[in-house]
Amino acid sequence: MTIDILTLFPNMFEGFLNESIIKRAISKKQVVINIHNFRDYSLDPHHKVDDYAFGGGEGMVLMPQPIFDCVASLKKENSKVILLTPQGQTFNQKMAYTLTKEEHLIIICGHYEGFDERIRTLADIELSIGDYILTGGELASMVIADAVVRLLDGVIKTNSHQNDSFNSHLLDYPVYTKPVDFRGMLVPEVLLSGHHENIKKWRYEEQLKRTKERRPDLLEKR
Repeated sequence: MTIDILTLFPNMFEGFLNESIIKRAISKKQVVINIHNFRDYSLDPHHKVDDYAFGGGEGMVLMPQPIFDCVASLKKENSKVILLTPQGQTFNQKMAYTLTKEEHLIIICGHYEGFDERIRTLADIELSIGDYILTGGELASMVIADAVVRLLDGVIKTNSHQNDSFNSHLLDYPVYTKPVDFRGMLVPEVLLSGHHENIKKWRYEEQLKRTKERRPDLLEKR
């Protein structure tokens, strides 16, 4: 998979690309992630990419030309263009799995007050990571890229993500490690029993209990 991210702040991605699982996936050529400063595509002598909104209002609006030209330089027949906006569909685990089937993702990070409405015509899908406002789409693009890349074949063990929260409309079960007794808080006996069927049953019951307490809305989808 190739992921091209369009941004005005490429330095924000240095840590993201050079740490943890993302770095390992890139080094093993399981994914290619390119960061593009769409300011480089501006035709303005001063590389201007924003201007005041017609009709007035606060803040600056991203102009269409730099983004259109940047996307045109990257887009192929197999590309899927994602526009990040608070008005988009809420991103979730099911979408992450769906996006792993794509060969090429182009992610556009919005900024400032917003973007020219005509930029929407570039997008195959508009996504949001939640009902709140960020200063730009950079953090959201990292969230989406991370969620997708970890699901690619070979990036992590398949069993490691098959039981993730949300995969079966259930939150994940509690997990423990050493010591057995930490400040009076004990590991449940069933996990020390070695009885795999009982452990499996306990984990499932804990998933149901935790989901009912914290995200009852998920149970309605089962």
